[in-house]
Amino acid sequence: MFCGTAEAVPFQNNDLLDLQVYAIAIIPRPWSLPFGDTGGMVLAKFVPQVFTILYWLLALGWLRLAIGALRGMPTLPDLTRLDTAALPELPADEAPHLTVIVPACNEEESIKATLRSLLGSTGLRMEVIAVDDRSTDQTGKLMDEVAAEATASGGANRLRVMHVTELPACWLGKPHALALATQRARAPWLLFTDGDVIFHPQALELSLRYALSSHADHLVLLPTLILKTAGEAAMVAAFSVMGQWSIRPWKVADPRARDFAGLGGFNLVRREVYARLGGFEALRMEVVDDLRLGWLVKRAGYAQRVAIGPGLIRIRWLQGVFGVVNLLEKNAFAVFRYRVGLTLLACLGLAATMVWPLAAMGAGGWALAAGLLTYASVALAYGANCRATQVSPWYAVFFAPAIAIVFFATLRSMVLALLRNGVEWRGTRYPLAELRRHAGRGW
Repeated sequence: MFCGTAEAVPFQNNDLLDLQVYAIAIIPRPWSLPFGDTGGMVLAKFVPQVFTILYWLLALGWLRLAIGALRGMPTLPDLTRLDTAALPELPADEAPHLTVIVPACNEEESIKATLRSLLGSTGLRMEVIAVDDRSTDQTGKLMDEVAAEATASGGANRLRVMHVTELPACWLGKPHALALATQRARAPWLLFTDGDVIFHPQALELSLRYALSSHADHLVLLPTLILKTAGEAAMVAAFSVMGQWSIRPWKVADPRARDFAGLGGFNLVRREVYARLGGFEALRMEVVDDLRLGWLVKRAGYAQRVAIGPGLIRIRWLQGVFGVVNLLEKNAFAVFRYRVGLTLLACLGLAATMVWPLAAMGAGGWALAAGLLTYASVALAYGANCRATQVSPWYAVFFAPAIAIVFFATLRSMVLALLRNGVEWRGTRYPLAELRRHAGRGW
């Protein structure tokens, strides 16, 4: 016998209205089955209220983040707007001011443009060390060609090329290449970058002079992303604001805050600080080596800075909407230190962020207000990041599908690593046990 919220009544006639009333009267409510009429009535009121509270908690969380971003992001220095006359001059001796290290594996499509843009830098003396990390395409040959061009031109900047043919045990390819090149560096400052970054002629001079003026030990310059489709823009905007739940760029310079920064395309660090931290020998099995280097710098108490500079460095970070899936294949599980529970918790958070605001708007009433506030806050956060991402706040309408892709990419990264018992990247598999042993427990 069913327990409903109303008593069943005898069927009187065949009138359609009476049939509807009869059906409503005898159909049980799901929450009333185990609890009887009184318990069902309580749950009928209680459950929607609980969800409304959860919707509002999420909305207020996003509002707090948006307000923080609106206040904090404008405080990041824009290197293109600096008064260069107020910046310190670089030393006038013959030694290089900066060593730029460019590791590359199978980057034949972009490596020439990257190296030529670096060699075209003005306002400082520098050396570039390019490392061909076991490439199977024409990357190494193209590096040698650009080096020959630089020598023939007689320019002030020099390019040296290293060719790595074998990877030692207990090393990932990129940290190994960076460690080898650093051993040959001569300048007091090191810039670690990637083989697909394009540099403005003044990018390195402005960055180095700003680092000196702000007494920085480590500087991260946020890149200008080359976006070719609306889908790419939507992914970049969503990825940026979600990242600020854990790392707030405007708090990185605060020595009391735990926020830190590291970026593979632009990690500028004092050579002596790099050496004190143990160099990349301390990160030999680190997949997210750029981020971990930034963490080491901040944890050791050194001065860290984040800056923007539209157009100073450019990179095509995503290749299409689903490009983030490939990018996160090796990185997402590593960010969570290869811990299944933590990764699943992050996926749960992504799912809630994706679904709850839409569910709230469908529920109506105060829940609707919470859903609308969530999306308004997301749009405000997009607007706060517009100087860095160059993406309009209107792209907040694509927030849910963008987060769905990030959710899938994160879960896929974990599943693939567990199935393969390791991480595969650029033709090499790295055992999961070794990665976990070197990863540590957290950040």
